[in-house]
Amino acid sequence: MIAPIFNLVLLVVLYFTLFFIIAQLRNNYGLVDVAWGSGFVVVAVYSFLSAQEIGIRGLLVTVLVLLWGLRLSYHLFKRNWGQEEDYRYQNMKKNWDNVAVTGFFRVFMLQAAILLIISSPISLINFSAPIEIGWIGILGLVIWCIGYFFEVVGDKQLHDFLARDEREAEIMKEGLWKYTRHPNYFGEATMWWGIWLLALPVKLGWLTIISPVAITLLLLYVSGVPLLEKKYKNNQEYQRYKEKTNKFIPWFPDED
Repeated sequence: MIAPIFNLVLLVVLYFTLFFIIAQLRNNYGLVDVAWGSGFVVVAVYSFLSAQEIGIRGLLVTVLVLLWGLRLSYHLFKRNWGQEEDYRYQNMKKNWDNVAVTGFFRVFMLQAAILLIISSPISLINFSAPIEIGWIGILGLVIWCIGYFFEVVGDKQLHDFLARDEREAEIMKEGLWKYTRHPNYFGEATMWWGIWLLALPVKLGWLTIISPVAITLLLLYVSGVPLLEKKYKNNQEYQRYKEKTNKFIPWFPDED
């Protein structure tokens, strides 16, 4: 298994290096977000094609990652391509002396490393001997579907809200956003807990719990929720919304 893992690491590094070159040419580090979703597709497809024996579990998890990763990358590509660089990366660059070198390691290579950690259940499933799905696998599939629903529907609802020519509110508070301030982030974390359950019955599968734990912590405390909450810290409408609505896990809003 050592050779396929080494090749997988090399492939992911080369993949993010290619996106770094494109981002440099476009002067837009926000394109690394596009690389994120499709990077998992690269891992899933390579590990699936490298499997010594194809099983239903490996096929299932590869299809799930294709559904999620390609949709997410396309969604972010439409949002980022040809647009001004995301404010997060603009702010980062202001504090860097050598933007290219620092950006390569602190943005692109860092995301490559994180992606390899989070995708560990996928590669473990595909590189391991096939076993039956079982009830834990079915539970994982159900949880993944719940997460996928929250991410896809949450993104669509926000897109439609922002596309309205006239809207009464500045902050999205409808649909799934009525029950959680970040339905798309909740959905992404939930999907990875589902994939971990799919990997759990595989030999050493429990070790890949680092995957859902890492993505949940990143979204809650590093790159997802905190940045958006900070962006709207001076927005009074958002602060009122914040008082009534759960940050992450969906629940009924507090009534006045």
